Amino acid sequence: MYPNAYLTRDLPGTGGVIKAVPEDFVVHEIPLYEPQGEGEHAYVQIEKRGLTTFEAVARIARALRISDHRIGYAGLKDSRAVTRQMLSIHNVDSARVEKLDLAQIRVLSVSRHTNKLRTGHLYGNRFRITVREAEPEALERAEPILRYLEARGMPNAFGVQRFGSRRDAHRIGRALCLDDPKVAIDRIIGNPSPLEHNTGVLQARRLYESGDLEGALHKFPVPYRVERALLRGVLESGGRYDEAVTKIDKKMRRLYIAAFQSHLFNMTLWRRIDEFDVLMPGDLAYRHANGSVFPVEEHGEFGPEALAERLAAFEISPSGPLHGYKMVHPIGRPRFFEDEVLRDEGLTPEDLLQPMRNVRVKGERRSLRVPVRDVTIEPGDDDTSIVASFVLPRGSYATIVLREVMKTGDDNLVFEGESYRGGE
Repeated sequence: MYPNAYLTRDLPGTGGVIKAVPEDFVVHEIPLYEPQGEGEHAYVQIEKRGLTTFEAVARIARALRISDHRIGYAGLKDSRAVTRQMLSIHNVDSARVEKLDLAQIRVLSVSRHTNKLRTGHLYGNRFRITVREAEPEALERAEPILRYLEARGMPNAFGVQRFGSRRDAHRIGRALCLDDPKVAIDRIIGNPSPLEHNTGVLQARRLYESGDLEGALHKFPVPYRVERALLRGVLESGGRYDEAVTKIDKKMRRLYIAAFQSHLFNMTLWRRIDEFDVLMPGDLAYRHANGSVFPVEEHGEFGPEALAERLAAFEISPSGPLHGYKMVHPIGRPRFFEDEVLRDEGLTPEDLLQPMRNVRVKGERRSLRVPVRDVTIEPGDDDTSIVASFVLPRGSYATIVLREVMKTGDDNLVFEGESYRGGE
C-alpha cells in the first residue's frame, strides 16, 4: 500500500497501540447460516485466546484423537485476539466435544449440521477493538473518521498480514510470475527483517546472504520447512536455482502468488482512491449480493439513475483486479489504472495468463469498497484509550479501518499479532 494514502487524509488520526493484550482485539464471526440441529457434523462454537485458527484446530484434533482434516472452519482468525468462531467436526459424538477442556479454548455450544464448514461460509465479522495510548483528543478524532467510513464505505484493501511476517510475500510471488527462481529463493531464505525477533533465524538469513549455505541450513529451526527444503535443494543441485525452486510445494506457491495478486489490487485501489466509489464508463460493477460483475456502459443494462441508486444503496460498487487467466478486464480509464500498475511491476496482462510455476491462477474481480456497519465509538477503561466496534463483510480487514483511524504513516506496523504505535 502507499504509506500515506488515506481515504480520510483530511481528518487527523488518533495514534495509539492495538493488541497490547488479546482482550483488546475481540472478533465474533457472523455465520452465513445456522446449524439445522442434525447431521453428521458437530458444529462447535469456540472462544479462543492467543491462538491462530490452525493452532486451535490442531489442539482440538489431538484432544479428540482425530485427523485435523475432519475439522472445518469458515474463516481464519488472528492469534493475538479473543475470537469466537464456528468449527465443524465430522463424525464425532457431541458429548465428547462438550467435555473438551483445553487451555486457551472454551467450547460455547455444540449443535449438528449436514455439511462441513468451508472457507467462505461466513457472512462477516463483528469487531470490538481497543486503541490504547492514543492522543488526548482521540475520541473526538475517531468519531468523524468512523462515520465517514460508515457513510461512504471502506477501501477494500488487503491488510499487510496478507503479505507474510516480513511483508514481502508479494515480492516472492512476483519473482515466481516472472520465472526468476533465484530472486524468489533469495527472498525466502535471505532478506533478514527487523520484524523478525528470533536471533537464530536472523543469523541463518545472514549466513545465506554471505554464501554459507551449510551454516544457514544448520541454523534454521526445524519449523522453517520451506527455507530448509530450498537450502537442501540448492546444495543438492549444485546451485541450480531452477531445480531448487521446485521444492516449494504448490500450496506455498499459491500463497506467494495470491500475495502478489493482492499487492496489484491494492496498488490499483490506491491509484483511484478518490473515486473508489464512483462507477466510471468501462468499469465492471461488483454485485455485493453474489460477487458477480457486469460492465458499466453509458447506455448499458441500467440507466445512469438506476446505477446511481444501486451504488448509493451499496448494492454495487466498482471492482478491481485479482489477476488470472479467467479474470475479466474493464475498458477505458479503469483498464488504464490496472495496466499502469502492471507496467510499474514490469508485467503485461498476458504475463498473468500463463501458468505460474505450475500454478494456474484463475483470478476474479474484488469490490474496491465494502460497507462498515453498526459503528460505535466509546471511551476505554482509562484516559488514553478508546473502543471502536463495527461489522465488516467476510474477506475484509479490520486493520484497514484502524489504518484510517490511527494514521500511523507506517503500514508495516499494522498486522496480526503485534502492537503498533503512531500519531497523526
